Amino acid sequence: MIERYSRPEMKKVWSDENKFSKWLDVEIAVCDAWAEVGAIPRKAIPKIKMAKCNIKRMEEILKETRHDMTAFLGSVAESIGEESRYIHLGLTSSDVIDTATSLQLVEAANILIRDIKELTAVLAQRAIEHKYTIMIGRTHGIHAEPISFGLKMALWLEEMRRNLNRLSEAKKVISIGKISGAVGTYATVTPEVEQKACHKLGLEPAPISNQVLQRDRHAQFVTTLAIMAGSLEKFATEIRALQKTEVHEVEEPFGVGQTGSSAMPHKRNPELSERVCGLARLVRGYAMTSLENMALWHERDISNSSNERITLPDSCLVMDYILALFASVMRRLQVFPHRMKKNLELTRGLVFSQRVMLALIDKGLSRQKAYEIVQRNASKSWKGNKNFLTLVKADTEVTGVLSTEELEKIFDYKFYLQHVDDIFLKLGLTKSQWRGSIPDIVEL
Repeated sequence: MIERYSRPEMKKVWSDENKFSKWLDVEIAVCDAWAEVGAIPRKAIPKIKMAKCNIKRMEEILKETRHDMTAFLGSVAESIGEESRYIHLGLTSSDVIDTATSLQLVEAANILIRDIKELTAVLAQRAIEHKYTIMIGRTHGIHAEPISFGLKMALWLEEMRRNLNRLSEAKKVISIGKISGAVGTYATVTPEVEQKACHKLGLEPAPISNQVLQRDRHAQFVTTLAIMAGSLEKFATEIRALQKTEVHEVEEPFGVGQTGSSAMPHKRNPELSERVCGLARLVRGYAMTSLENMALWHERDISNSSNERITLPDSCLVMDYILALFASVMRRLQVFPHRMKKNLELTRGLVFSQRVMLALIDKGLSRQKAYEIVQRNASKSWKGNKNFLTLVKADTEVTGVLSTEELEKIFDYKFYLQHVDDIFLKLGLTKSQWRGSIPDIVEL
């Protein structure tokens, strides 16, 4: 089923052809290193570099050997003949497999880094576009105080920047090779050969290893993907909540001829965001498996090997897919400022309750007294469907210290957006990128 969510470039990274090509790259790099230290004839290298792995032939050999590395080496040997005796000299299977897997993870990380940059560009664009698009902020799902939709986008932008930093660090941690032989003692291959081979492959040699690269490295990589997936699920959940019929402040792209339900023709469901959420949960499951893989017996076992054939490719394939999918959703997301303004006014001015309370405190009332007065009027507004400003204007305890003019000045939505510019500056979103102004956007 994961094939459904595979994009061609990432799919190629995790193809058998690329995997075995990486295995061969490692073997050739080691042979080259052996030749440089004089352990094998330099004249053998051109022939060794012509080696190929015939996957069909490898599968035939595998039926007999039941060991993928010996089947691989058998296929490679048949492609070049006598010089094949220098291939895999002093190595154990994990020297090749773990180092090649690192190469694949680096390739995958580079694709995901590009995906994140594309998404952050979209989020920055939408943040700038809706910098002053006012909407209600919600805490516990209940109306709190006004924010702007641009601020919501800017918050997501900054979180994805942190994810970019996390992934860059995880890439560095996994950009490691291991050519140290059985149990990691260099008894049959030297540290110099490891250094030279890894350098040729663009990797750093592990400072120390046993028979495998330690799985905390892979766990860091996959858990980083899980954190990224968690961010995307959070964002997608917000889109789903804002698209609810009763809210309808945004809507996913919905194509001509698209259907939302086999039974109800009117349905326009946030199914793309729901897909992001569902697949994000899958990646989190893979993260747990990667943590379990850290505890191998003694110098190694292969309890990690079977599941990594699924978790490493699938987590990368899924992340590549949902990053691109969510970027597409955000690029074409419909935003309804008038609906946001309508929802903002559902509570008939209650969003200004804190401002009224602070104004009373500023006039000399105790916080407890000011809170009591405001809460009393807020309760009347809730229960009686009455305008909050009208109620506080009729309350003698309020009008005794605040004039009508002062009260009306308090009920101004633009107050909540006065520091939006400062926040955007902190995020590096410059004035030249800003569009619109507070009066243009707020007075709908």
